Amino acid sequence: MSGNIYIYILVMAGVTYLIRMLPLTLITRKIQSTFIKSFLYYVPYVTLSVMTFPAILRETSTPWSGLAGFVTALLLSYKGKGLIFVSLCSCAVVFLLELVLVA
Repeated sequence: MSGNIYIYILVMAGVTYLIRMLPLTLITRKIQSTFIKSFLYYVPYVTLSVMTFPAILRETSTPWSGLAGFVTALLLSYKGKGLIFVSLCSCAVVFLLELVLVA
């Protein structure tokens, strides 16, 4: 990677600025399409999921314990349990499976 690092930083800053400013300047009226509204509503959730799910499987000694913790969290949250309870139970499942599978 040869070249001036400041040029790279300037190009990255310009691209980031354009990506954030173009929608604000080009879209002047309210969005009426329910499809686009729905799409834009779910973008943050999908982005967070895409960043989090691989880390769940990769950060444990075996992917099976991460998957078991993930399934535990899904089931408990689906049943309406609180965030602290879901987190503690998922961590406990991962911990116990790590003890069994790695030992």
